[in-house]
Amino acid sequence: MKALVFHGSGMSAWEDVPDPGIEDSTDAVVRVDAVTICGTDLHILKGDVPEVSPGTVLGHEAVGEIVEVGSDVRGVRPGDRVLVSCITACGRCRFCREGAYGQCRGGGGWILGHLINGTQAEYVRVPHADLSTHLLPGAVDSKDAVLLADIFPTAYEVGVLNGHVAPGDTVVVVGTGPIGLATIATAGFFTPEKIIAVDLDQFRLDAAKNLGADAVALPGDEAEQLVEDLTLGLGADVVIEAVGVPESFELCTRMVRPGGHVANVGVHGKPATLHLEDLWIKDVTITTGLVDTHSTPTLLRMMAAGRLPASSMVTHTFSLGDMEQAYDVFSRAAGTGALKVVLGEPQHDAVTLKTS
Repeated sequence: MKALVFHGSGMSAWEDVPDPGIEDSTDAVVRVDAVTICGTDLHILKGDVPEVSPGTVLGHEAVGEIVEVGSDVRGVRPGDRVLVSCITACGRCRFCREGAYGQCRGGGGWILGHLINGTQAEYVRVPHADLSTHLLPGAVDSKDAVLLADIFPTAYEVGVLNGHVAPGDTVVVVGTGPIGLATIATAGFFTPEKIIAVDLDQFRLDAAKNLGADAVALPGDEAEQLVEDLTLGLGADVVIEAVGVPESFELCTRMVRPGGHVANVGVHGKPATLHLEDLWIKDVTITTGLVDTHSTPTLLRMMAAGRLPASSMVTHTFSLGDMEQAYDVFSRAAGTGALKVVLGEPQHDAVTLKTS
């Protein structure tokens, strides 16, 4: 089969690799029908994630069809159309029993495209398939559903839920890439009073407005002044970091109110300064986190009901064989206007019910 293989910092290629097979009785093999590229994949290519070994197939998000299952798989069978979660869960260890699947100690967690071969391929082996795949209703399109593999649960769990967004809050989202936009969309579930989006890119700020942001600003002094003006000097109740650079994290800590929450979602490749000389007295809660994907079934129901605006975030589509071109477009988002790129074609037909 063909797959996108990591060959070290700055190097990857769409090339022939061996087909995956069943290695454990809880595995499934999935034919990939739709896949996307994550900002984390770009971090890997930059060398920010040294655990990824050269020769690894990248990718941790996919929709596809089950083609083979191990003898102990009970929840899915060949022919089923499934969402492949970015997080693999054994279901038995302490963390899985607490719903903290991202910290799985039984051979799971974030392993696809990280510690084992991932989803940016024609086929992928999915360990612990019963808990690591989700059956998809026919009404949900593949290019929408693939956004539930990572960005929507990450934004919702690590940003919105960890940040304790509540009705009437002022919420600031720093970074309006795909994760930041998904954060804005899911923060709306809790009817905050105001959502403020901060980014350098006007196209992304416009997308943030379309997804529910009430105000937008450039990072730095403009954002800080806007938050001060809109909160009468108090500061934001919740500030969510969705970039992954020191400057954006430090900006978040300057905009939060006493007693507020800073939820870090961005993937950081460099140290950031924690200004405890300013923060120690402010009763601020700072959270970090890897997504657990415990919210995926809820978000899938929301999507099926038309309550999750996924389609507007997909700006570019490609065939699976155009993986290298898709990476180029996604990595140059400032020039291409890319939000999410999706590769592959849906392998199902929508069913129309006729009434007499």
